[in-house]
Amino acid sequence: MDLVSLLNSSSETLPSCRDKDTKDIKIESCVGFTRVPLGLAGPLTIHGKSTRTVYGPLAIVEPILVVSCSRGYKAFQAMGGIKVEVLSEGLSRAPVFTFRTVDDALRFYHHVPTLYRYARLVEVTPHVIGRTVHVKFRYTCGAAAGQNMVTIATHRACQDFLASTASKDLGITDFQIEGQFSSDKKLSWGNVKDPRGVEVIAWGSLSDSVCRAILGCDTTRLRSVISKFEDGSTRNGQMGQNINTANVMSAMFISCGQDAASVVESGWVHLTADLDEETKVLTLSLYIPSLLVGTVGGGTHYPSQRESLELIGCYRDGKKWALAETIAAFALALDASTNLARGPRQSKM
Repeated sequence: MDLVSLLNSSSETLPSCRDKDTKDIKIESCVGFTRVPLGLAGPLTIHGKSTRTVYGPLAIVEPILVVSCSRGYKAFQAMGGIKVEVLSEGLSRAPVFTFRTVDDALRFYHHVPTLYRYARLVEVTPHVIGRTVHVKFRYTCGAAAGQNMVTIATHRACQDFLASTASKDLGITDFQIEGQFSSDKKLSWGNVKDPRGVEVIAWGSLSDSVCRAILGCDTTRLRSVISKFEDGSTRNGQMGQNINTANVMSAMFISCGQDAASVVESGWVHLTADLDEETKVLTLSLYIPSLLVGTVGGGTHYPSQRESLELIGCYRDGKKWALAETIAAFALALDASTNLARGPRQSKM
């Protein structure tokens, strides 16, 4: 018996294929679960749309991450916590229309704003590339992350348009639902400029005494460390400026039922540090333009993931922004701690 036949035969006899634990799982050929350790970092007070003091559920296999995050939150907690604000949100899908000539493509390009007025969208933006026009549809999706939602809505809108009389004389020769202009599951500058997910900023201050007591250095040293990271990342052509915010993102995406692959497109993050030379108070801010999260749909309904969302007060409708705020706050706490771990004070000669 070959390997494929053996696997097919074995899968039919696995109890987990048809037991109570997997009957509601929404993936194909489910044979069980992979266990990932779950740790809690906190408590951290987050001042966002509301003020909450929460523990962050981190599902991760990397040692030291939870304690490192905890060291950062202790420093910010001693100063009253971290402030967060959601700036905007959006989710895009970008179908492609191909035309007989560039002239036809340009004629369509100039008419797109009027052709799609009936669609319930935030924005529709055409981009002409040779004989093709990539039309970027930007939506808001309520409490859902919305990847499937925007695909279905965009496909329906495009099919209605292609069947309409308005499309008949435009010289359209081909159509596809996506042409990589929305950067789904990919890092791009486009998603830095226009949010694909929740656009959020988190910031907090550290006094010199708190920094010395908890992080083991003064604020001047911490600012110096961050400055050298900025220099190195600029020379290296790094996209964004942070140390390891992806650790918190991936850990909370997994624990809270998010699409873990969306960490890629959510991964552009900008950490800044401002030192008041008189008071020696250091303010750190973390800007995330495209944090793709949701509190309904996807894996949010699974028992463990639901418990994690409930733990941080982010389950169900109306909680997506709160989830984005929470992830951003704990990501800032981790980066504050990791900056010191990677740039310890040199010993005196």
